[in-house]
Amino acid sequence: MRSIRAALCVAVLVLCGAALPHHANAYPDVYAQPDADADAEPRYRETVHGGVAVAANSVITCGDPAVPDAAPCADTQAGGVGRGGEYAMDYIDVDDDRNTYNSSRAELRLPAGAEVAYARLYWGANIRVGEQKPPEDNARVLIAEPGGAYKEVVAESAEVHAIEAPGYQSFVASAEVTDLVRYSSPGAYTVGQVNVAMGHSETGGWGGWALVVAYEDADEPLRELAILDGLPALDGSGRAAEVTVDGLRIAPDAAGGLGVVAFGGDRGQAGDGVTVRPDGGEDVELGDAANPAYDVMNSTISGGGEPVAEGREPAHANTLGFDADVLDLGAALTGGPEELRLRFTSGRDAYQLGAVFLQADARTGTRTQAGADAGADAGRRR
Repeated sequence: MRSIRAALCVAVLVLCGAALPHHANAYPDVYAQPDADADAEPRYRETVHGGVAVAANSVITCGDPAVPDAAPCADTQAGGVGRGGEYAMDYIDVDDDRNTYNSSRAELRLPAGAEVAYARLYWGANIRVGEQKPPEDNARVLIAEPGGAYKEVVAESAEVHAIEAPGYQSFVASAEVTDLVRYSSPGAYTVGQVNVAMGHSETGGWGGWALVVAYEDADEPLRELAILDGLPALDGSGRAAEVTVDGLRIAPDAAGGLGVVAFGGDRGQAGDGVTVRPDGGEDVELGDAANPAYDVMNSTISGGGEPVAEGREPAHANTLGFDADVLDLGAALTGGPEELRLRFTSGRDAYQLGAVFLQADARTGTRTQAGADAGADAGRRR
């Protein structure tokens, strides 16, 4: 039986509030999330010809330095070692809508002719910095498809994972947006009105979003694909969280990648990392030129060891507390594993996991019946 087992090795407080009332607003189109569990079950899990793509950006950045030794904001945005607690944080707002106070864009790149199988939007932020934002707004966000107008996206209360700790109050929320993405033209998506606080605190502000999309394409290799969430926050005390993905049929010496969306990780705070243990093998430490193995949650949006700049507005190399990275998984796949144990460590750097997604070449002849019969609708949580 194909499954994902989660083992939590850190005490985490998860607050799931009551369903939120609808507030009147200028954006009548609402994408509401159906009831779902708040555990680490997969949102999407299939063996198909295709892959997983992501578009992501931050919604807050540095302003004036707030401590004497802080680097100039422009140097930090360009990739310098700086963290949110060193600045008075300011909103990013790239749209022309007077009704939004934060917004950013990123291009979603899919192969020509690919069919969208599943799409999910993740967003999160620290809502207690120099100001306190109301937690009841955590579950709402705006999204505009390429060339389109804003639609309001609403996460059910079970999809909002809130953490309150000394110095900050953060959340991660998500909602399925498959139909919106499936019927949209190629290009950049704009996301706005993430519930994020500006100003200065010792912990610092952060906020961002990621659109994670599983697609099918007959020209792509046969792959194991998985998107999962409901994962914990790590408190920076050196503890870890583990998730085991089993029932895999990965080809020997397969190519693959592990995607991680996380909130709150600072550049230069060593100790946060990701290891993968295949069944019958040893731990493999993940990392690359953009994400050192000793500081993976380092405020980057990256793939293939390179920062992703093209198609993002703005394209800050240091996102000051938001990560959306795809790490090479090949070293853990040489034996053609049927199980992968993913381990996330925090060192001194506290962060909140938003989503994890997996892509790996599969053994031939292992396409699931659900994928064969249901096509683009296969594998979605009902």
